[in-house]
Amino acid sequence: MPHKSAMTEMPVPSLPPAPSLAVVGSTARFPVGRIFCVGRNYADHAREMGADPVREAPFFFTKGPHAILDAGGAQGANLPYPTQTANLHHEIELVVAIGVGGADIAPEAVADHVFGHAVGIDFTRRDRQDEAKAARRPWDMSKSFDGAGPVGAITPGGAPLDGDSAITLDVDGVRVQSGHLGAMIWGEAELVAELSRWQALQPGDLIFTGTPAGVGAVGVGARLVGQVDGLEPVVVTIGDRSVPDNARS
Repeated sequence: MPHKSAMTEMPVPSLPPAPSLAVVGSTARFPVGRIFCVGRNYADHAREMGADPVREAPFFFTKGPHAILDAGGAQGANLPYPTQTANLHHEIELVVAIGVGGADIAPEAVADHVFGHAVGIDFTRRDRQDEAKAARRPWDMSKSFDGAGPVGAITPGGAPLDGDSAITLDVDGVRVQSGHLGAMIWGEAELVAELSRWQALQPGDLIFTGTPAGVGAVGVGARLVGQVDGLEPVVVTIGDRSVPDNARS
């Protein structure tokens, strides 16, 4: 007779709901699939990070879907101070939401693939990133953790935003980051087109487009308000270490 294990077989787990974001003017929500980020896409930020802001090909990294934190509305979201860091940094960014997938997209066709735009914050365990860089190791865990990518409500519309649009971040009412979208080394259309050469884009993808100078550390109790002209703000309060909003059942 076949041997029967004395151990109880573990049931197949059910997954938590997929992350999603509010859409301005709609009760529907935008389902988030993958999260791509571009590094050093503003010359002033490249300089403050010790890099030469030449117009080299953009480089990308990713955050896992668990990084998404729905941080729209006046109250925004709570992000408990992450574990494994003593130097949590903010990076305000324009976020592009993909509505129609495609590969090898021409820059002039990018608007046909964009669902809309939002404001996001790329949080970074900067001490861990510095350690990984010094050891020449991947720094995924410095960028991809629970709540590492808060995003405000998405404003529909595929056309790139005006280059004169201001992008700002206030921490506790003090402006710490300020720039204009036109200061991006690689503009939105170029970024999306370049990324689509490396990875076929899919509906639900989010693309963080880089941050201006002024990145810095935040501590428990800090309230961050990020804005881009014409978009809904992203609002985040840093709480005590615990379970972030997006991991609660």
